[in-house]
Amino acid sequence: MTARGPRAPRRGLVLGAGGVLGLAWAVGALAALEEQEGFDCRDVDMIVGTSAGSLTAGLLGCGVPVEVMLRHQNGMPAPGDPIIDDADDADPGGPLPPMPAFALGSPSLLAHTARHPLTVTPLAALSSLTPRGRGSLSQVASIFARVLQGAGQQADGWAPHRSTWIVAMDYDSGKRIPFGRTGSPPAGLAEAVTASCSIPGWYAPIEIGGRRYVDGGVCSSTSLDLLAGHGLDEVFVIAPMVSFAYDAPSGVAARLERRVRRAITRRLLREAEKVQAGGARVTMLGPGPDDLEAIGANLMDASRREAVLNTALRTSAEAWRRGVDPYALDDDSTVA
Repeated sequence: MTARGPRAPRRGLVLGAGGVLGLAWAVGALAALEEQEGFDCRDVDMIVGTSAGSLTAGLLGCGVPVEVMLRHQNGMPAPGDPIIDDADDADPGGPLPPMPAFALGSPSLLAHTARHPLTVTPLAALSSLTPRGRGSLSQVASIFARVLQGAGQQADGWAPHRSTWIVAMDYDSGKRIPFGRTGSPPAGLAEAVTASCSIPGWYAPIEIGGRRYVDGGVCSSTSLDLLAGHGLDEVFVIAPMVSFAYDAPSGVAARLERRVRRAITRRLLREAEKVQAGGARVTMLGPGPDDLEAIGANLMDASRREAVLNTALRTSAEAWRRGVDPYALDDDSTVA
């Protein structure tokens, strides 16, 4: 009888919301993760992406290597690289949204919240009151149509990595929708990523199958809990809107951003408990003090992208090397 070697661990990868700068930071964190852990992020068993994280998740699901994303973030694509320029800041309007329409974003969601207040998150409820966004993410859809075709798929198809889930929110019901998961409404990858990135009040909602969808980050910045009960051994979470150590900004806007960040971090820790209850080891990484200083108060300020990326490459490598000791939560769930 031939002896069998040890089974390779089943891995999940969760890529969270974070805007233009969150995407830059996440690419740096992914590059450091691959170097430290010695696996290719394209080879994980399950990928979950939300908002800015949906861009990275979709690219990985289509077989685009992290090193290619890194070159594009640096503005130095190599010959033969897929064209993914500006996937992170497709709207040229800059760090502020275009003037929204003078109408409620979702009267239906507002009415649903009034009838069933416990079924939606506070941020989802607030999103119903925001004016209707006018920004366009059509360039993101075009990029993914090209990437899909380059991967041998139909432009309106799904990623070759079938367990790629892209999280958006149904803008009428407030329900979280992981496109790509069995039982979810059918959608193409390009439209799912566009919906997942459609920040209420900034971008126009995306219609898929006759329903409107917006940024999944209003339900959860990571949707880590979706991986509970899927038999994974390890789950790595790259969460640009989460932090486990903070800077001390002097500006009012930055201090407010840090308070919101703390609330988002608490939710992530609750979600991690659900995943670890199924036996998976959860390792989470968020921006530290140096990263936060580079990011500032506005995650959509593309002028800071180079500084954020370079800082992330350094700090994330240090965090992965440092391992779990400084911020250990318990035996199964840790933060780097």
